Amino acid sequence: MMFKHKYPPSPENEKDAERDAGSASGTEAVTTTTKGGVPANNSYSPETDLTAVSYDELHVPCPPHTTERRLKTRIDLHLIPFLVILYLLAFLDRVNIGNARSFGLEADLGLNPLSNEYNTALTIFFVPYIILEIPSNILLKRFSPRLWLSICCLGFGVVTVCQGLVQNYAGILVTRFFLGVFECGMFPGCFYLIGMWYTRAEAQKRFSLFFSSTSLAGAFGGLLASGIGNLDHVRGYRGWRWIFIIEGCLTFAVGLVFLFTFPSFPEEAKWLREDERAYIKARLRADQGNNAAERKVTFADVKTVMRDYKVWLGGFMYFGLIVPAYGYAYFAPTIISKYGYSPIQTQLRSVPPWAAAFGLAMLVGTLSDLFRHRFMFAMVPIMIAISGFAILLNEHDKTDVKYAALFLIAMGCYSAMPVIVCWFNMNLGGHHRRAIGSAWQIGFGNIGGIIATYSFMGNDAPYYRKGYSICVSFICLSGAACIIYAISIWRENKRRDRAVRDVGLTEYEKSELGDLNPDFRYML
Repeated sequence: MMFKHKYPPSPENEKDAERDAGSASGTEAVTTTTKGGVPANNSYSPETDLTAVSYDELHVPCPPHTTERRLKTRIDLHLIPFLVILYLLAFLDRVNIGNARSFGLEADLGLNPLSNEYNTALTIFFVPYIILEIPSNILLKRFSPRLWLSICCLGFGVVTVCQGLVQNYAGILVTRFFLGVFECGMFPGCFYLIGMWYTRAEAQKRFSLFFSSTSLAGAFGGLLASGIGNLDHVRGYRGWRWIFIIEGCLTFAVGLVFLFTFPSFPEEAKWLREDERAYIKARLRADQGNNAAERKVTFADVKTVMRDYKVWLGGFMYFGLIVPAYGYAYFAPTIISKYGYSPIQTQLRSVPPWAAAFGLAMLVGTLSDLFRHRFMFAMVPIMIAISGFAILLNEHDKTDVKYAALFLIAMGCYSAMPVIVCWFNMNLGGHHRRAIGSAWQIGFGNIGGIIATYSFMGNDAPYYRKGYSICVSFICLSGAACIIYAISIWRENKRRDRAVRDVGLTEYEKSELGDLNPDFRYML
């Protein structure tokens, strides 16, 4: 396991477990020795005869009325569908402007297609989105995910509807800005929440499923836009306006439901029994150490976390992939339209690359969990994406070949990104380090979104050589950061293996250190 702990002693050396005064109410005890050989940092014990209790792979005893597999299935059903739907709607509302562009948005708002006005409308979204990432995660922890993320969902649903009602360039700029305000907490908040429920060895396929909601949003958005486009001039509204209005109303309705049903942290989950909650917390502690969930995040924590060079590497890993990912998300319909397709055909042909990206992302995530390895499962998709851009840079005549290259780009970028984010976030120990580190990675990484919006200019059509070259450069930056990060955590694990095992840290000190705790081992 990644988190070092002592394995069960022999039966003849077993001692009775020590319990604190709160153990009768279901809280965990901090022990120095254990009954049945349960490690000290896995001190949760169900109220039963331990000889009849089954132990999971982390040597944590499972409550007698259930099994580890059944409990994880319940967690999956209570958590993942909500996160997938939430981020699918957030990403759909963010990138549907690319679909709307195909149905006359620029002409109706008086935007010059050869100027950078459309690109500026895309860019302004990222200003609050980047600045407010870390404050949003701090508020998430303070107000609970159910309340904070649901309010944000309601907010960007309303703003999306307003995008369909604007009459000029200023209006689209204002609505895009506030869309960034309300969406800033979606991605880091959801990733952070997943990290508070699952161990590192089982998190990747959940991360990939959640993140692949972006691919589903791209595919669903293309299909939806092709249908909504037929509403052109219905009740006096152009088709692009109906795209925003219908999708925004859907988001708002879901937000109302989530306000009462959205999941929260394990400590606050009312659908868990006390012994189940204690078991989940104990296995996370065995894998990652004490997470200090009860502790508030302070500005001093931000300064401490940002002094770790590995946190900066995590930002560059994600930053390098955001440029091609957003370049594809925002401009794929425009690029496909240059192949000679009608607006409806353009929307339909934008769907298959997204579907392929979803399939590969799930395969990569599952295999990554199976082999308990992240590095190579990030690098291989990165190389796939580079090959796709290389084809587009060199092939200008064969439409089928260029269209196939879009598959490689979507599959590579959107398979590597969830691995990179999961890899980095799950290597951050403790609530405060993960809350700050995840927000930093996503916030800094999304600066790449600004670069992406100005990479594909109207006067570079139809070949977009500058845009493709920029994307390849940033993918290489991401790959280099991944390599440096992998080397650094491998060396750090080796150094800790050689160091003194017990340096006399208290449980409080270990929780404050998080992944800097000498007992912690990073996942490569």
